[in-house]
Amino acid sequence: MSGSTPLAVRMRPISLDEVAGQQHLLRPGSPIVTLADPAAKTAASVSMILWGPPGTGKTTLAQAIARSSGRRFVELSAITAGVKDVREVMQEALNQRDLYGQSTILFLDEIHRFTKAQQDALLPGVENGWVILIAATTENPSFSVISPLLSRSLLLTLQPLTDDDIGLLIDRAVADPRGLNGRADLEDAARAALIRLASGDARRALTGLEAAAAVAASPGRLSEDETPTVTDDDVAQAVDRALLRYDRQGDEHYDVISAFIKSIRGSDVDAAVHYLARMIEAGEDPRFIARRLVISASEDIGLADPQALVIAVAAADAVAFIGMPEGRIPLAEATVYLATTAKSNAAYLAIDAAIADVRGGGFGRVPMHLRDAHYPGAKRLGHGKGYRYPHDSDAGIVPQQYLPDELRGRRYYQPKALGGEREVQARLERITRILGEG
Repeated sequence: MSGSTPLAVRMRPISLDEVAGQQHLLRPGSPIVTLADPAAKTAASVSMILWGPPGTGKTTLAQAIARSSGRRFVELSAITAGVKDVREVMQEALNQRDLYGQSTILFLDEIHRFTKAQQDALLPGVENGWVILIAATTENPSFSVISPLLSRSLLLTLQPLTDDDIGLLIDRAVADPRGLNGRADLEDAARAALIRLASGDARRALTGLEAAAAVAASPGRLSEDETPTVTDDDVAQAVDRALLRYDRQGDEHYDVISAFIKSIRGSDVDAAVHYLARMIEAGEDPRFIARRLVISASEDIGLADPQALVIAVAAADAVAFIGMPEGRIPLAEATVYLATTAKSNAAYLAIDAAIADVRGGGFGRVPMHLRDAHYPGAKRLGHGKGYRYPHDSDAGIVPQQYLPDELRGRRYYQPKALGGEREVQARLERITRILGEG
C-alpha cells in the first residue's frame, strides 16, 4: 500500500496547479504565481515568509515555485542548520549567479527556531539578491523573525485547509500513481473520518489514509485478488485519536487559553469545557490552566460570587496534590462553576482606577488623624489627633475622612447589581449614608 517514501511526501504537488487551498495566495499576478513564472525570473526575485499552521502547504508551495520557475532549490531546516550552513548556501548561490546566471531559492523551514544571530546571517544574501528566501513558520513572525528580515520580505499568511480541500487531496491520493494507485477503495464514512481527524492538516490526512490502507490490506484479511476497502473502523484503528494542532509555545497556546477565559467570562459553559478539553488533550501544563482560573475568578467574577475564588484556588491546590489525569476533574468543576455564576469586574476596575490615580500623582498626604501615633513624638506632631474609633459606635461606623484631601469624594469601587454584589451594593449604600463626606 505504500512505498519507502511516506504518502504525504509522494503526493506533494509538482506545480502550483496541483496545490489544494490557499487560493487567496494563488490568484493571477500574485507574488507566488509571479515568482513561479519562468518568464519573470528577473522581475520576481522577492523573498517571502510563509506563516501558517502545520500541513497547510508551506513546503509544498516552496518546492512548486522552484520546479515551475526552473530555479535552483536548496532546503535547510532551522532545527539542524547553523550560521555556517547558511553562509555556505549564500556563497554557493553567489557563485551560481555569477558563473551560470542561475538564481537560487533557499527554503528555510521553521525559521522561528533560528536565533537572532542566525537570522542576521541571512540578511546579506537576501538584501543583495544572492538568494530568494522562502521561509516557513508556524509562529507569528512579528515576534519570531527579526525586523530587518521582515522588512525585506513579503509576509504571506496561509489558512487551514477546508474540508473540501482535504477531501480533494484524499481522493487524489487514492487514485494517483504516486499514491495508492487505485489499489484500495475508500468508504464514504472512512473518507469523512479522515477529513474530520485531519482538522485542516493535509499531512495528517494523508498519513492517516496510508495507515488505514495498511490496516485494510493486512495479511489474512483478504483473498489474493481482492481489493481492500478502507472503512471507518480501519481509520479508527490506524488513528487512535485526533492529534490537536497545539504548540505550547506558539500562537495556538495563546488562542485557546484566550478562548477559554472569554468563554467563562461570557457564561458559555460548553465552550469553556471544550477549550479545557483541548488544552488537557494537548498536554498543557495543568498548573497554567489553574492559574488562569484563579485570575478569572478574581477579574471577571469578583464579589458577585466570592465563592468562585475559593473554588478556583481549591482546584489549583487539588491539581498540585493529585496530578493528572485525575486533575482534570477539579479543573472541570472550577470551570463549570466560574462559567455559570454571576459576573462582575467591579473590584478589578476599582484597583486599576486607584493605581492609575497613584501613578498619575493623585495620592496626596495621609490625613493627620489617620497617621501612626505610636512612635515617640508622633502625637506632638498631631498624628492621630481627632481619630474616631469605629468600634465605639453602635453602628460600627463613624463619619470621618479617610481619603487624602486631594482625592476627597473619589469613588473607585462601583458594585453591580449582580449575584452577591447586590448585597455588597446595599451595604455600601448604608455605609455611605453614615460616612457622608466625613
